[in-house]
Amino acid sequence: MSSSLQPKAVALISGGLDSMLAAKVVMDQGVDVEGVNFYTGFCVEGHTHAIRKRHQERPKRNNALWVANQLGIKLHVVDVVEEYKDVVLNPKHGYGKNLNPCLDCKVFMVGKAMEMVGFHGEQFDFAVTGEVIGQRPKSQRRETMPIIAHESGAEDRLLRPLCAKSLPETLPERMGWVKRENLFGFSGRTRKPQIELAKKFGIENYAQPAGGCCFLTDETYSNKLKDLWIARDERDYELDDVVLLKIGRHIRPQPNFKLVIAREEGESRFLQGYRKRFTSLREVSLKGPLALIDGRVDLEDVRLAAKIVARYGQSRSKPKVAMEIRYKDGSGEQLEVEPFQAHQIPDTWHVGN
Repeated sequence: MSSSLQPKAVALISGGLDSMLAAKVVMDQGVDVEGVNFYTGFCVEGHTHAIRKRHQERPKRNNALWVANQLGIKLHVVDVVEEYKDVVLNPKHGYGKNLNPCLDCKVFMVGKAMEMVGFHGEQFDFAVTGEVIGQRPKSQRRETMPIIAHESGAEDRLLRPLCAKSLPETLPERMGWVKRENLFGFSGRTRKPQIELAKKFGIENYAQPAGGCCFLTDETYSNKLKDLWIARDERDYELDDVVLLKIGRHIRPQPNFKLVIAREEGESRFLQGYRKRFTSLREVSLKGPLALIDGRVDLEDVRLAAKIVARYGQSRSKPKVAMEIRYKDGSGEQLEVEPFQAHQIPDTWHVGN
């Protein structure tokens, strides 16, 4: 046990309801709980909501920090962007429906949490997750539960309070740190048991589930990432790539370059921060979206790009539109182009919108 007589647990906090409830169930049994949240770069929350103007009414918060605050516990936020690359690029257990390496991700996350647990020389006695049998088709199945516990190194020091009664007894239960009768046996994809438990605890405000909190579960985002790998002839990425794939329309009219076109004012403002790294295009009148060119281009490519970007501006019905081009070296020029019409942009050019 930890140095104090009170058992201590580290709870994986995603920011969703399940992890919040799991931590609360253990806390209510007298266990000293601290949370941990691992930053991979792929989390949905906070990025598009903060950038896009149509999301401005949504609360701007990190849900994991918010959950920790509601529970009154300390939260360790750990940057794992570089370490997580191997999970995304080389998942031992493969991908889910899209580029989501969910089972390998869970093994990785629990393994990182176990680095904080007592027998590794730190301050915690066991780890807690909000997993529910049958909740996720790739990682939360009865047959994957022991895989996660074993491959992460957690073994029976991993407690899943929301479905523990449907699983073998764990060390925290045998040691009397938690009572099995006060744990739960939730299963399946229904959220009703969790919502009822939240009401019992007086929890009224929590993040609504929407297919997970990871962009890699999204088909459109996964298509953008695959396109990036093909274009670069390399399966790799940097954090800036992860962020830019979340923003704008992505159109590839030629194999050698892609356009990232802002869909609204908030995205145009965000993309301005990248104008020194990419060639950028915008209507001279500033009534159209800002766009970036990712790739090596010649003047013919730039003219093609200008026609496409002009199609998304307010002047697209005019026969000619003046476009401002700014190159990465700081130089610039204006081109007068005929805007493409919608039918002139084939579906095969659209990487993702």
